[in-house]
Amino acid sequence: MPAAERVLLRPVTMGLLLQSLLLLLLGCCLHPAAAFPKGCYPSEEEGLKTFRCSNARLTEVPRDIPNDTNKLYLDSNRIPFLPRDAFRDLPLLLELDLSHNAIASVESGAFRGLAEHLHSLDLSSNRLVSISKDAFSNLKAKVNLSNNPWLCDCRLQELVRTVELVAGSSGGIVCDSSAQEEHVGKAFLQVIADTDLCNVYKKTTDIAMLVTMFGWFAMVISYLVYYVRQNQEDARRHLEYLKSLPSKQRRSEESSTISTVV
Repeated sequence: MPAAERVLLRPVTMGLLLQSLLLLLLGCCLHPAAAFPKGCYPSEEEGLKTFRCSNARLTEVPRDIPNDTNKLYLDSNRIPFLPRDAFRDLPLLLELDLSHNAIASVESGAFRGLAEHLHSLDLSSNRLVSISKDAFSNLKAKVNLSNNPWLCDCRLQELVRTVELVAGSSGGIVCDSSAQEEHVGKAFLQVIADTDLCNVYKKTTDIAMLVTMFGWFAMVISYLVYYVRQNQEDARRHLEYLKSLPSKQRRSEESSTISTVV
């Protein structure tokens, strides 16, 4: 090949190589990011790997969260509930922010796999009414449960005594509803300081059982009284009938009646 042609082809060859290299880099670096939900992106904050999905209009917990994430922000979305094993692939997670969602239900085992490392869990400003303490089993994180429409009952009392609340957040746990009207609108810790809701529930249950048992007992007694009276009335009528018969027939009928009674 003449030298002139080699000189002309060299820039073309270099351009093709650069283009191929650029496409390779784009394929390696940008493809994983394309798998993230719209509005979500990874970053690094204070040396911790962070994954942010704030205000991303999510309706469920994303599945493609990097498993080396230390801080996860899912706040200000539309997530309605947390299913079992929602975060099981995040063994290094330290902080989890689920505040300002529409969470009304948390399945048992939703936080399974986070017990060893998670130290901060924010569930404030959701739609939580009641959660079983089992949903937080073995969880050592400090939890924020404020600004939810709580039903103040024994279940909430057990939950609050099981988890460690974020400092200063307990005042935000307010009774939105309660079996006792005077508790509505009050801070929950103030309520349980004066009343053991689990003991009240036990007493109420015991009274209900006693009332039920008394009702059944009264029904049995009423039936027995009715049965005896009915038999007495039948016997009286039969005796009157026997008295109206001729003496010979009457004695025969009386003997038959006595035999039947015996």
